[in-house]
Amino acid sequence: MERLISLSIVVASIFLAGCATPPPKNQNNICDIFRQYPDWYEDALDMNDEFGVPIQISMAFMKQESSFIGDAKPPRYYFLGFIPWGRVSSAYGYAQAQDPVWSEYQDEVSSWSSRDNFGDAIMFIGWYMDGSQKTLGISKWDAYSQYLAYHEGRGGFKRKTYAHNPALIKVARRVEQTAKNYGWQLKKCQAELEDNRSWF
Repeated sequence: MERLISLSIVVASIFLAGCATPPPKNQNNICDIFRQYPDWYEDALDMNDEFGVPIQISMAFMKQESSFIGDAKPPRYYFLGFIPWGRVSSAYGYAQAQDPVWSEYQDEVSSWSSRDNFGDAIMFIGWYMDGSQKTLGISKWDAYSQYLAYHEGRGGFKRKTYAHNPALIKVARRVEQTAKNYGWQLKKCQAELEDNRSWF
């Protein structure tokens, strides 16, 4: 009986792993992303309706944070340089949300949400950016400052911890440019995406 239960667990694990959504083939074009995954477009629209965050900015965040890998984790910490010793942070999933802020999101928005679910993850990004606009006064269209607040936390943004981290500033500028590129692309294909919604 125990062998049968163990076999069932292994089979279930393989099945679930097989169901994981692979990253988009072309991450540099938001139109191609949404053509490949129409459900993601629906999720992005829901986020925009709920929090008023531009779709292209939330998608640029996700590209930077996880490359659209649902079970993404930060690198391991190695004790003495070679002994695996846990992860550098508790970040996980599409949005690389850490445990404390994800718990806060679950308490406020959805207790059943999951970090490896695209819809939940993009809603989290919208919720966080909305909170940064309310508490820090950062425009939801300011991808650069919003990303710094997302990465450093709102307290870190207030203290300007990013000011002494040129690598992070460079990443934030890259996110800003990705958001601009996505925005231009989305304008060209949004009518097509809206037409395709009628098939659902």
